[in-house]
Amino acid sequence: MAGWGCRGVPVPSGGPHGAGCRQPWWLLLLAWLSLGCAGGTAQGPALGTPARVPEPPAPARPRRQPARGTWGPWGPWSSCSSSCGDGVALRTRRCLRSTEEEPCTGDPRQYRLCQLQGCPGGSVPFRAMQCSLYDNKPVLGTQARYRWVPFHGAPNVCDLNCLAMGHNFYYSFGRVLDGTRCSPGSPDLCVGGRCLSVGCDGILGSGTQPDACGQCGGGHDACLFVHRLFQGTDPSSGYFGYMNVTKIPAGATHIKVMDKSRNYLALMTSDGRYVLNGDWSIAWPGPYEVAGTQLHYTRTPDGTETLEAPGPTDEDLHVMVLLQEPNPGIEYEFWLPRGHPQPGRVDTSPLRQPQPRGAGSPPPPEPPVTPAPAPPTQPRGSATEPPPRSPPGWTVAGAAAGQCGRCRPPKGRSQRIWHFCQSDFVFQGQILAQRLVGQETRYEVEVKTPYRHRFPLVSREYVWVPNICGCPRLREGGEYLLMARRHVNYERTLNRILLQDDGYARPWTPREDRLVREAAQHCPQPRPP
Repeated sequence: MAGWGCRGVPVPSGGPHGAGCRQPWWLLLLAWLSLGCAGGTAQGPALGTPARVPEPPAPARPRRQPARGTWGPWGPWSSCSSSCGDGVALRTRRCLRSTEEEPCTGDPRQYRLCQLQGCPGGSVPFRAMQCSLYDNKPVLGTQARYRWVPFHGAPNVCDLNCLAMGHNFYYSFGRVLDGTRCSPGSPDLCVGGRCLSVGCDGILGSGTQPDACGQCGGGHDACLFVHRLFQGTDPSSGYFGYMNVTKIPAGATHIKVMDKSRNYLALMTSDGRYVLNGDWSIAWPGPYEVAGTQLHYTRTPDGTETLEAPGPTDEDLHVMVLLQEPNPGIEYEFWLPRGHPQPGRVDTSPLRQPQPRGAGSPPPPEPPVTPAPAPPTQPRGSATEPPPRSPPGWTVAGAAAGQCGRCRPPKGRSQRIWHFCQSDFVFQGQILAQRLVGQETRYEVEVKTPYRHRFPLVSREYVWVPNICGCPRLREGGEYLLMARRHVNYERTLNRILLQDDGYARPWTPREDRLVREAAQHCPQPRPP
């Protein structure tokens, strides 16, 4: 009977090798099932035998990076590259490392701006001086001689590009000296052939910029942005005066206040001193120095006003509005360092001043307007003849009942002269709108030609008449010659142009223009003190 050899080859039983390989048959079968023959492939684990999971390869160890050297301390600053004006100073540092360490990262040199006293008048500019060093020297491989001036149209602004005077070519003589301006009027300087900007820390190329609060190198998260709209209204119809808007604390930056109305923005310092549009006087647009910064005040023909200042301010500023009409809204914004005390949404803190009040507080009562007593009667033709009396029978109660009587406007040369000499305002104006306010009439007037004004007069004004009877009669759209007085009440909360019911108001004509100019010649001259 034949058996199986160790390699799976049939071998006759009893042969020369049969005895050495003879095993119990079940052991051979079990071994074959679990391992298979040497010449075949593994077929999988035997039933009941745990599977052999291959182990993942061991991760490769990261290659160790060589250590880098460390910088030593900065050395002292060198002297400035210029003797006047702007220049640069240099300082250096050394990289401390062993032979196994990598070089340090960063720049071993640092430049800073040094500003000296201004160069004397007539001094040659720095770049022009460098070009002039090559005057009358041979260049371009020839014996030609030229005079050289700076040329600013070349691509590399930090090359010494010089134009041959009287010729249409330029030549580059290498790099400019350190500290040369990159271009005329530029704040950037050339260093090592590169145009570098000056950071707020004075270091060239640092890129350090001030944050919104004006702190050099600070982050904007350290600043607080205040942006609000003030919509306080005038306390009652017919009241026109100063109203508080907000307080801008000391240290504020990027200040901007904007108003789009016929009202006027006013500004006061912490000690009660007006900077703009105070004491019922309107200031001219332009720059103003206040609180350690420069304020720019603009006013456009449509009435839009802006106050802008870069800051930071070194004292509190109080923003107010001189009301001429209801307030449509005043927008203001500024930046403050975080943690700085913020102003309230309506700042009603008392101000050291005579007339501004907290927003929303009622106006003080105004005493009734009483006409000035008429001067004694003079002969006709004199400059002091009184005007005619008010229409007979006119009273407020009668006006309310429609019993105003008949208007009697002043007439004649003497009346014209008297009114002209006694009035604070004489001007040609066009009536734009009319409104009844209480027991008075308010006219919105566009001032065309001023003939006389003892106080500031702007292009649009309100003219008040102390009655509702329409005396004197002024129609919307009409142009009139108006002679009026300034009225400021005792509390100084009203400052108005007042036209009495018997005041001088006549339709404007070229003849009226000539007559009023003649009237100016008859006013008595003030006596010298």
